[in-house]
Amino acid sequence: MDPGEPRQPRGEGARRPRDDDDFGYQDPAFNNDPQYATGRADPYGTDPYADEAAYAARGRRRTAEDLYDEPEEYEPPSFTEEELEGLDRGGGPRRFLPLEDEPTTLVARYLFPTERYRGEWKRHWIHLTGPLGIAAGATLVLGYLAGFLTRQNVDGLVTVAVLIWLGVISWVAWKVFDWYFDRFILTNKRVMVVNGIVTRKVAMMPLGRVTDMKYTQSALGRMLSYGTFVLESAGQDQALREVKHLPNPNELYLRVVEEMYEPQAVEARLGKEDDDDA
Repeated sequence: MDPGEPRQPRGEGARRPRDDDDFGYQDPAFNNDPQYATGRADPYGTDPYADEAAYAARGRRRTAEDLYDEPEEYEPPSFTEEELEGLDRGGGPRRFLPLEDEPTTLVARYLFPTERYRGEWKRHWIHLTGPLGIAAGATLVLGYLAGFLTRQNVDGLVTVAVLIWLGVISWVAWKVFDWYFDRFILTNKRVMVVNGIVTRKVAMMPLGRVTDMKYTQSALGRMLSYGTFVLESAGQDQALREVKHLPNPNELYLRVVEEMYEPQAVEARLGKEDDDDA
């Protein structure tokens, strides 16, 4: 209509426009397509109101409340049985040794309520070869010396030799107890090393700050299944960097890496194990 022409009066039979009328241009090529019959065609998938037809088929229009009632598109990750088979204990190449479900009293005091316990490990018995070797050597040498001094009737020196041997054995016993209370701990948030008998030392590193991790095994370590872990972080001062003589290093490496990069897979595996036990 020309803007200069007078507006025509509306007759009694004239139809009043409704809010749901579609005044947009529609390509005649789509007129015969059923999915474009509603006038809300979206051939390129960019129209946010393209699903208006679903609401029109139910006899109503989509309202603002419907936008809030619609479920979110986010779906939680799911894992198939085949993906979880390789994570099961005792099956497949990734065999995990069974661990205790709950931390020991030695470790539980250092965990806060919101973190999830994944396991604790004592150092390999190879860690005690030094102290035990010293104890064996001291027993042989001081025993021979005590016998020799006894034949020479030098009782005072025999007493000194015995006291030295008792001191060496006490030191070795201290090392054994220290090894027993030494723990490497893994949770879903950090790794820790706790050691010491009288003076307790606790070192930790958040998993989120670990930038590099590796483990090394000597020929003897491969035979006896132990290794040394080296953890690198973004900070300069590292309270926990090198941990020696950890048992089953390949299994431990997989556990730590899985906890760092696939925590949801860990939860799925542990949940599946709990269901099997139930």
